[in-house]
Amino acid sequence: MQPFNLDYSTIKEKTVTGRYVTNAEVDKFLNLHSKEFKIEEIGFSVLQKKIKMVTIGSGPKKILMWSQMHGNESTTTKAVLDLLNYLKEPSDLAKTILKECTLKIIPILNPDGAAAYTRINANEVDLNRDAHDRSQPESKVLRTVYDAFEPDFCFNLHDQRTIFNVGNDQKPATISFLSPAHDQERSISKTRGISMQLIAAMNSLIQKLIPGQVGRYDDSFNHNCVGDAFQMLGTPTILFEAGHFEDDYKREHTRMYIFYAMLKGVETIAKSEIEQYPQHMYLEIPENSKLFYDILIKNVDQVVPHLPKNSDLGILYKEVLESNTIKFMPFVDKTGDLGDYFGHKTYNCLEENDAEIVKSNKKLMNSIR
Repeated sequence: MQPFNLDYSTIKEKTVTGRYVTNAEVDKFLNLHSKEFKIEEIGFSVLQKKIKMVTIGSGPKKILMWSQMHGNESTTTKAVLDLLNYLKEPSDLAKTILKECTLKIIPILNPDGAAAYTRINANEVDLNRDAHDRSQPESKVLRTVYDAFEPDFCFNLHDQRTIFNVGNDQKPATISFLSPAHDQERSISKTRGISMQLIAAMNSLIQKLIPGQVGRYDDSFNHNCVGDAFQMLGTPTILFEAGHFEDDYKREHTRMYIFYAMLKGVETIAKSEIEQYPQHMYLEIPENSKLFYDILIKNVDQVVPHLPKNSDLGILYKEVLESNTIKFMPFVDKTGDLGDYFGHKTYNCLEENDAEIVKSNKKLMNSIR
């Protein structure tokens, strides 16, 4: 299936790939297309790195997007560049979007965190817990743009860890969505309901591409979270969480699905089709669970005899920045009976071939010992 009759490879921004995405890569893209978009410097980070914003379209329906609020969450930044590539090329849908909508997109809100590949900013503050206090320059930049633009919709773009599955199924949450709460009771206001309907529209497409791999993120209320704060201010806000797809640790497949979801969302807004998607379609999306390990080793005592009999190991990867490359270093998160968990890769050491694979993997064995 090719949504929107589109060959994705023709609009994918191939100069920006992998997990390590910084101002340097994005600036090259923006400089190359400076005549096609309106590009503004809207402020500076703690370490005085520039924060830039792209404006495209001239329509009355206003959409604000921001990515890499957490510096090590870059998948949606890549998808945003793909979306810009799509919108600058002639097509009936692109023309409709640009006529009906004005999009303001901040590709990297936290450039210091992006450069250091950390969730937090240079003052060690999580910007997604700073919406109320606005103690950080990056938080002030976002709120200044929000207040001046007065968006009709907000897309809050993030990555999530590989631990998430959908419901109780052995399927990764490749994309998770959330219509953030606006009060402690998590009631459904008019604007929160609109967010739910827009997510239902996006889910209706993504389910055709990756059935069963869309989850619903936890909606616990926190007034210091940006999505909750903007929902409280009466703006329908959607949280996107880019997750894991099989063997896709660089998140190039996930990036494509995020692009399709964003395009479907913007199309639905542009064509005023939100009412076609009732709220119950959002509530029917299964909630995320945290039942995945990057590697699950069953009966590991067969290769590491000092461990208790019938022991399982749940191994996760720590993402480490080395020489501008992200390396995935295994570490043991949990030992014991892990019969209720899943592995993106699973080895059962009662099987001779699996036992040999585990024993021959030096990084894996070092993490176990």
